[in-house]
Amino acid sequence: MKQDMTSIKNLPPLRKVLIVGGGGRENALAWAIAKFEKIEKVFVAPGNAGTESNNSCKCLDIEESDSKGIKQACQSLNVDLVVIGGEKPLSLGLADQLREDGLAVFGPGKNGAQLEASKNWAKELMYEASIPTAKYWLANSKEEASELLKKIGTPLVVKADGLASGKGVSVCNSIEDTQASINEVFSGKFGKAGEKIILEECLQGPEVSIFAISDGENLIILPTAQDHKRLLDGDKGPNTGGMGAYAPAKIVDAEKLQQIKKTILLPTLEILKKKNINYRGVIYAGLMLTKQGPKVIEYNCRFGDPECQALMPLMGAELAQVIQAAALGALEKAPQLKISQSISACVVASTSGYPENPKKGDVISITQNKKKDLPIQLFHSGTKLNSEGNLVTSGGRVLSVVAQGDNYKDAFKLVYETLKGINFNGIYYRNDIGYQVRN
Repeated sequence: MKQDMTSIKNLPPLRKVLIVGGGGRENALAWAIAKFEKIEKVFVAPGNAGTESNNSCKCLDIEESDSKGIKQACQSLNVDLVVIGGEKPLSLGLADQLREDGLAVFGPGKNGAQLEASKNWAKELMYEASIPTAKYWLANSKEEASELLKKIGTPLVVKADGLASGKGVSVCNSIEDTQASINEVFSGKFGKAGEKIILEECLQGPEVSIFAISDGENLIILPTAQDHKRLLDGDKGPNTGGMGAYAPAKIVDAEKLQQIKKTILLPTLEILKKKNINYRGVIYAGLMLTKQGPKVIEYNCRFGDPECQALMPLMGAELAQVIQAAALGALEKAPQLKISQSISACVVASTSGYPENPKKGDVISITQNKKKDLPIQLFHSGTKLNSEGNLVTSGGRVLSVVAQGDNYKDAFKLVYETLKGINFNGIYYRNDIGYQVRN
């Protein structure tokens, strides 16, 4: 039976949570939600080899694409709250299916997930609401895109319209590179996601990630973060899902954050409401801070990865109830979310061949720092246990090493010292994550 929120005076009991996904983001969310003292169990479907290092967390052998299995698990386990971690199940309407069963779900329905699932849909939304963003052109074929490029006559950003695991964007430095990227997308590299593309003007300025928790009517804004998408030091090489992050990003002060709230976040929520979209989940705005002011590069409909890993250690134990309140459309009933004033740093260790052809199956060796109570977290992404019980690599991004400090320099120093104790064949990580703030 669906809950009538007008009859709820207080938030319902929160004892059992199910998180959908198996990456570093979901590992961090499970760890953070498990801090709430009344939580009995956090189930993660499918989770990874790091999930059960927290006694309150348990893996479920259910893939995030198995909506029937997830629904059955929610019923049999008496789950109070479902948190959908990734964009794919959201874009396929998993949140809608679970809500039909009367479950409290944190994550937008299929209509709201279009913010990320279709860049063209998101662009039309921004134009309609006068939200600052780059000029863009839609192309449905290679010929149409090539003709547009010839007409515009400058290098452009090329984006596959659909979901491409964070890898469907090319920022081009020449017209030749732009044409090559157009050819690549229409060659079928990204499957259905690349059946049409967005061409955008190149914006200039630092990037920043802004996260807001929405209950459909109201917003709670979390600390800012800065991601590092490129594979190699110096922001070179191909785009990845993200090689590291830190929070908060000092390039956004309180005044600028209020400006972003007024010109971007609130108008986004208002236009979603205007379209009868009851958006309960994360609104993630990837921004560029241009000379003309903040502009939206893209939206995501979930927490970023690895920004989530950097953010979660800064969140108080009340986060679990804040997420629950958003899922129920009742943020006004949420407790005040305490946020640490520390700096949180995250560096991702990937395997050789990432992002194009990641090598899997190598044994991972982890030597932990013997000093107790250090503010260090190790969030697993692409890990599993093999038949011999050894921890092995199972994905391109393997581990996220996170640490906190009083300043950026100390936080990153702790991260890189911890990385020295992690080994597997082909291990790779950037040595300059946070270069903007470490000096």
